[in-house]
Amino acid sequence: MAGKTLYDKLWDSHLVKQRDDGSALIYIDRHIIHEVTSPQAFEGLRLAGRKPWRIDANIATPDHNVPTTPERKGGIEAIADQVSRLQVQTLDDNCDEYGIVEFKMNDVRQGIVHVIGPEQGATLPGMTVVCGDSHTSTHGAFGALAHGIGTSEVEHVLATQCLVAKKMKNMLVRVEGKLPFGVTAKDIVLAVIGKIGTAGGNGHAIEFAGSAIRDLSVEGRMTICNMSIEAGARVGLVAADEKTVEYVKGRPFSPKGAEWDMAVEAWKDLVSDADAKFDTVVELDATQIKPQVSWGTSPGNGAGGGPERTGSGQGNGPGQARLHRPCLEIHGLERQPGDHRHSARSRVHRFLHQLADRRLARRGSDRQGPQGRLDHQAGHRGAGLGPGEGPGRSGRAGQDFPRGRFRMA
Repeated sequence: MAGKTLYDKLWDSHLVKQRDDGSALIYIDRHIIHEVTSPQAFEGLRLAGRKPWRIDANIATPDHNVPTTPERKGGIEAIADQVSRLQVQTLDDNCDEYGIVEFKMNDVRQGIVHVIGPEQGATLPGMTVVCGDSHTSTHGAFGALAHGIGTSEVEHVLATQCLVAKKMKNMLVRVEGKLPFGVTAKDIVLAVIGKIGTAGGNGHAIEFAGSAIRDLSVEGRMTICNMSIEAGARVGLVAADEKTVEYVKGRPFSPKGAEWDMAVEAWKDLVSDADAKFDTVVELDATQIKPQVSWGTSPGNGAGGGPERTGSGQGNGPGQARLHRPCLEIHGLERQPGDHRHSARSRVHRFLHQLADRRLARRGSDRQGPQGRLDHQAGHRGAGLGPGEGPGRSGRAGQDFPRGRFRMA
């Protein structure tokens, strides 16, 4: 009998019914609720005369509409936006009505919906976890099958503690080796996305494995799994190990006493078998991953620079690290020795100053005489040029780009 992947094990252990059309019913261990995708779900329960099937499997917190300013201490009434205020208040009312545990706005346990589960031990290895938010994949860092669901599915899980789903394919992303200095979990996942593309994980549950993943902290693994979505996958997974167990130990919702010992023993199996078959395998050499620089509107638009040791005379002291920016090369920016501004010879540099020229020409077309010339010169200084210097000509080395003095017309 062929070995199973971690995803296969989690799926099989929660499968309630498999249908001939490929759809299935799976049991949900933990449902995390927030204020944006739950109001219609609760209203649906009321209209159908239903109640949540298993109250203690649900926890809630307001997240997306909670202010980050000091005014939040004033509670819900301090939320300036009317819609945001209504959503938070509605969550409070719904949780009070149905007896669901909620970390309300001024509760010290309130926080980002994907953080409160792990913090409280409500997310545990081997669980199925859902939430009305795509980045629920974050919880997969604990060896849990976790993914986002829609509002109608939120209602279905509340009413039945089950979810209609179709099994995904298995993808293994193996990252072996020691990460270079300055490379983080975010760089790993951006390098993965750069390799497979933002649609590379479509239809797959991605398991991240290899020595570089095992060396990460639990928080680093959460970062990796969180961004599985940006790789096109609904699910990201990391096998449970000693770090996972140590992280969840002693947290409020974690098992206690004899139940803890039983749980830890069961979690030892939350790894892919050595002979497990994956539909897709992607391999990266961790030693070759560099700090990632992204631009544009897609996480797939990026490239790796790297910390480079430079000596004196290059703008850094001896032995200091300087980050190369590959986007500088892509956009034609070649920094000149001793020039701490954007390069005067780059296409972007010329474009900026030509824009300034055109703007000033429009404004000063009826301005003749010395004042018009002064305005023109002031415009160039605002764009980082000295008096008498025109677009495309080099300014004085070391002259900083003045903040707030250059504005696109």
